[in-house]
Amino acid sequence: MQLVGGWEAGLLAFMALLYLVGVLLNPTFFGSTDAISAVLRDTARYGVMAVGMTFVIVNRDLDLSVGSTLGLTAVAFSIFFSPTHYGLDAVPAALLCLGLGLAIGLVNGVLVAILRVPPFIATLTMLFIGRGLVLGLTGGKTIGFDLKAQGYWLFAMGETNALGFNNQILIFLVFAVVGALVLAKTRVGYETYAVGGNEQAAQYAGIATKAVRIRGFMISSFCAAVAGLMNVTQDKGVTSQYGQGAELIVIAAVIVGGAAIAGGRGRVIGACLGAALVVLIDKVLREGIPVTRTITVGGVEMEVQALAQLPPGAVPAFLGLILLAAVLIEPWVVRGNVFGRLKAWLTGSEPPPSLDPGGAAIVGVKTFGTASDARSVGARGLRAFLHRRDAAAIVLVIALWLVGMWLRPDFWGSLNNSFNLLLAFSEVALLSLGLTYVIANGDIDLSVGSVLALSGAVAAYVMKEMGGDPLLAISLALAAGALCGAVNGWLTTRFNLPSFVATLGMFYIARGLAAWIVSGRQLSGFPERFNLIGRNLYEVLSYFGMPPQTGLWLEVTRAVSVQTLFLLLVAIVAGIVLGATPFGQKVYATGGNERAASYAGIDTKRVRFLSLVFSGLCAAAAGVIYVAFYRSFNPSAGQLRELDAIASVIIGGGSIFGGYGTIIGSLAGAAVITLIRSLLSLQVILANGASFVLPQHWMNVFIGLILLIAVIGDIWFRQNNVFGEWRRRRQLAAAEKLRLHQGSKGA
Repeated sequence: MQLVGGWEAGLLAFMALLYLVGVLLNPTFFGSTDAISAVLRDTARYGVMAVGMTFVIVNRDLDLSVGSTLGLTAVAFSIFFSPTHYGLDAVPAALLCLGLGLAIGLVNGVLVAILRVPPFIATLTMLFIGRGLVLGLTGGKTIGFDLKAQGYWLFAMGETNALGFNNQILIFLVFAVVGALVLAKTRVGYETYAVGGNEQAAQYAGIATKAVRIRGFMISSFCAAVAGLMNVTQDKGVTSQYGQGAELIVIAAVIVGGAAIAGGRGRVIGACLGAALVVLIDKVLREGIPVTRTITVGGVEMEVQALAQLPPGAVPAFLGLILLAAVLIEPWVVRGNVFGRLKAWLTGSEPPPSLDPGGAAIVGVKTFGTASDARSVGARGLRAFLHRRDAAAIVLVIALWLVGMWLRPDFWGSLNNSFNLLLAFSEVALLSLGLTYVIANGDIDLSVGSVLALSGAVAAYVMKEMGGDPLLAISLALAAGALCGAVNGWLTTRFNLPSFVATLGMFYIARGLAAWIVSGRQLSGFPERFNLIGRNLYEVLSYFGMPPQTGLWLEVTRAVSVQTLFLLLVAIVAGIVLGATPFGQKVYATGGNERAASYAGIDTKRVRFLSLVFSGLCAAAAGVIYVAFYRSFNPSAGQLRELDAIASVIIGGGSIFGGYGTIIGSLAGAAVITLIRSLLSLQVILANGASFVLPQHWMNVFIGLILLIAVIGDIWFRQNNVFGEWRRRRQLAAAEKLRLHQGSKGA
């Protein structure tokens, strides 16, 4: 019973019912054994990853990097093994990849357990770094090795055996059984439950809690590496898209399987059944319903068999909803004893007591003050500026600008480049304005890039497909962004979900809805008066018949855009509200210590809710500007922008733990990100006349590393003042040495 419980039996019953629905909708596919084989084969890869993720979530942590780890290990194997690259044998290549997976887990564990980086930030950053490495190593292309693979037994992992099912299913069963036994019957499992249930009590009991958490991440990454090998041995090649979105499916599988996001609860068998359920739901949604259509060809009517399928983006949207629903199961269904209370209501008996449903929220460390802030009291002039948390970002902006001038003075200082920099800056800066409030609250919003895409899709669809007025399109786009922010805020403040979980669900829902609305197509051909939002002032004045002719005014209108002025207006208002109004002080108080702020009479739930709504509005405005600037909409709009925006706020002096952040600092951080991206894409001319440009695929690796450095710097340099502590100890040691020396002389 330690391996399997009542929850797992319920999952099996629900899966049987769902499969029956699939048979009714599409008997051609679900009525055959091929469907069962396909579901189990796809479940095998996610199931192996879910085994590792169970250890992490029971530990009260989270690993968002498993999809990138899968992709990176698959790419590494392909590069090691492919005859067009290193041409190693299959076994050494596989061992190197498994070692790479363990190394990624070790890095994640050290960042979280030793360096105290929040797990969602550490693994989110590793997700983007891993994705950047996948793109960089593949160059966005496919690496294949069909012919060489035929002579190696390892590739039997991806083949169908004599019994008629894929060998990956056997691998999955081995991992499921071993993982279940380890978690339920060994010291490793007992320590995992203890750390996830109460880390401080586990530490008092003599458990090496840091080692346990590191071990959990290493198990998770190792399982992701095995899943990567399972993928690549089946496909006998790899693409740059490997592993995208896998983290959502795996996390949802573990939570659906009965694990608590608050840690201390979960079973491997439940996680494996959860993986099968999520894959089955995905299959039912994707396969479609067979229909017969009548078409006319040459005046003759013909009946054609077809499939009625959901539009592109529908499946990710549903999976995002599944994730949110799964996370709510434990605190509101299990702990709330919903079924017991329903039975009592139906029978008229006394309802059973329900536990506090607030256990879903993971409360992290808060920032109560730093040594740097203490030293800034009474400082004046340059010293006071250098003690500001946003000073480093401002200095870095100046330094990066000077680097650009040094590398390409003929191009970097031109008005055309300045205009392009301001355009790129506006999108990131708008996202960072909203995130400044959210992060200062101690929350996070991972959905801003997807909300940008959703709002852009709404504006584009209203104008192109419905013939709506630009003003109506903009209003509906902003309303869509505000609604996304309101849902994020509602889930975070009313259902006590961790903000990173709520916004991670919205990350996929909004992205899926954006593709759904436009049916996966690129839309263009909008009214010119709408496109003016993304143009410079010269084009706007020319549209109204007032183009500047000569002089400084002409140069200024060519360099400044409408969106730059809009950004300036929003930044001024946001800065005044955050820095000089009671609401801004409530934001800082809530982020610094929410419980103390609540005792002081602050409605902390309202403050957090409004901040998330503002973040959604800023993302929506960025989406409208995106469509106007490019004069088209692409469903991939805003991809990876959430990392840029989060990095901007942290680089600008905000603390991921809350309590700090300024609009000026966030704008400086956004400028740092923009300048780094521009420098990395700058064509540098060498002394011999040759030139080079750093490949763009590697850009996210640099941004991810910068974010990690900024977070670690905030934790250790600002909060823990490691340099100051080291200097203090040196001074004490020197004073003690001098005292002993003087004492010996006196003797």
